[in-house]
Amino acid sequence: MERKRSIRRRQKPPFAERFKDHCRNFTAFMFSNVGIIFLVALYMIAGAFMFIAIEGNEALERFAQIPSKRVETAMRLWQISCCEVNVFNKTVFEERVGEEIRAYQERVVVWARRGWQGSDITLESETQWSFSGGFLYSLTVITTIGYGNIVPRTEWGKIATIFYAIIGMPLFLLYLSNIGDILAKSFKWTYAKFCLCQVCPGVARRRALRAKRRARTEERDYQSELGDNGFDTATITTSNVEDDIEDEITAETQTVTVPITICIMIMIGYIFFGARLFADWENWDILDGSYFCFISLSSIGFGDIVPGASLQTKGDTKMEISFILCAIYLLLGMALIAMCFNLMQEQVIYKIRSLKKCVRGCFQCKKTVPPPSDEEEPES
Repeated sequence: MERKRSIRRRQKPPFAERFKDHCRNFTAFMFSNVGIIFLVALYMIAGAFMFIAIEGNEALERFAQIPSKRVETAMRLWQISCCEVNVFNKTVFEERVGEEIRAYQERVVVWARRGWQGSDITLESETQWSFSGGFLYSLTVITTIGYGNIVPRTEWGKIATIFYAIIGMPLFLLYLSNIGDILAKSFKWTYAKFCLCQVCPGVARRRALRAKRRARTEERDYQSELGDNGFDTATITTSNVEDDIEDEITAETQTVTVPITICIMIMIGYIFFGARLFADWENWDILDGSYFCFISLSSIGFGDIVPGASLQTKGDTKMEISFILCAIYLLLGMALIAMCFNLMQEQVIYKIRSLKKCVRGCFQCKKTVPPPSDEEEPES
C-alpha cells in the first residue's frame, strides 16, 4: 500500500503569540548583564525629564512673583511713612509698618518652605531643575544617597518620587548584583592569569613537570595492579597529560581568591581618583573630594558637601557635561565597590573553610592516634 504523504505548509503563529515572544525576548535582554546597564541609564534619563516636567515650570511660575512682591511691600512702607500715617505718632506708625513687615515675612516663610533659596532672580530655579539637576535627583533617589539639595516641592513631585523609588531601588540593586558579579569574575581571571603568573613560561613549565611526575606515579601504580591481575599494560599511555595540565590551570583560575588587601587598595585608589577629578571640577581640595567620594559611594549622603555648584551658571555646557560625568563616576564606582565586596566575601569564606578543615583535621588526628598500652614495651 502506498502511503499518502500530505505536505502541510507551516502556519505562521498568530500575532498575539509573536508579540508575546518578542516581549519575552526583549524582557530577557533588558534584564541580562548587558541590558541592565541600558535599563538603568534609560530609567534615570526618563526620571530626569519627568521631574523637570513636574517641578520645573511650576517652580518658575511660583518664584516669578517674588521680586514684584518685594517691590510692592517696599512701596507700601513708603506710602505709609509719607502719606497715610504721621511719622511723629510713633505708636500708630510702628503698628502699621509692623503689620506690613509681618505679612511680608509670612510670605517669605511660605516661599522658603516651597523651595525658594533667597535669590532675587529665577535663574536658580531654572538651573536646579535642568537636565543635570533632574539627572542628579534621579541618581540620588535610586541609589539611596539622598543629598537633599534638590528635592520636590509639589504634591505630584512627591507622589512621583515615591513610585519612582519603589521601582528604581530594586532595579539599581539588580544592577549592582549583576555588574558586580561580572566585574568580580573578570578581575579574578585577570588576577589569576597575570598576578599569579599563570601565563609565564617558567611557571607553566614547572606545573607541567609536576603533572608529568604525578602522571608517571599513577601510571606505575596502575601498571603494577594490572600486572598482578594479568592484564595487558601496553595500553597505558601518558597522552592525557596535557589535558590534565589544562584542567589544572582552569581549576586554579576558577578557584583562586583575591586577597582582601588588593580589594581595599582598589577602593582607596578609586576614591583618590575621584577626589582628584572633583578637585578640578568643583574647586574642592583633596580632603573634601575624598570625603565626598566615600560618603557618596557608601550611599551615606550627608549632604554637607554636594556637587552642583557648576549648575549655578546657565548655559555653561562644559560644567553640565562634567556633572553628568560625575554621575557616571558614581554609577561605576558603586559597581566597583560591589565587585570588591564580592571578592572580599569569597576570601573570607575561603579562610573560614580552611580554618574549619584545619580544626577538623586536628580533631581527627587526635581520635585516630591510639593511647599507649601498658603491655607494649618501648622499642630499644
